[in-house]
Amino acid sequence: MDWYKEFYAGEGVAGKRMRIKWKILRHAGMAGVYVITLSSNPKNLLDIIPSWELMQDDYPKSGLLVVGVDRGYENAMELAGMIVMDVYEKTGTFQIREYFLEKHRKNVRRKHRWKSSL
Repeated sequence: MDWYKEFYAGEGVAGKRMRIKWKILRHAGMAGVYVITLSSNPKNLLDIIPSWELMQDDYPKSGLLVVGVDRGYENAMELAGMIVMDVYEKTGTFQIREYFLEKHRKNVRRKHRWKSSL
C-alpha cells in the first residue's frame, strides 16, 4: 500500500493526517476512519475502504494508492467527490487514476535521487 504524498484529509482529521497514516500502517486501528484509494476496478474512479478492513492480513493491500482519509463514511464520500472535482478542475477530465499515478511516480522519482557524500 502506497500513500500519495499530499493525500487529502477531511476537516475532522486534517490536523491528524500523519498520525492516522502512521496508525493505519502499523495496524493500530482507527474506528470510524475511512481511506480513499484509486479504484481496484478501472471502470470506477475511487474506492472508500474502512480502515479496519486494512488490518486484516488477507486484505489485498498491494497496488493500493491512498489519496485521502476522513472520519465517517458520509464525510469520506464528500471528500471523494471533492477529490474528483479537484482533478476535473485541474485537468478537464475525470481520469483520476492517470492523474494521481503520474504525480505519484514523479514524487517517488524525486525521493530516490542519489545523494553525494561529499
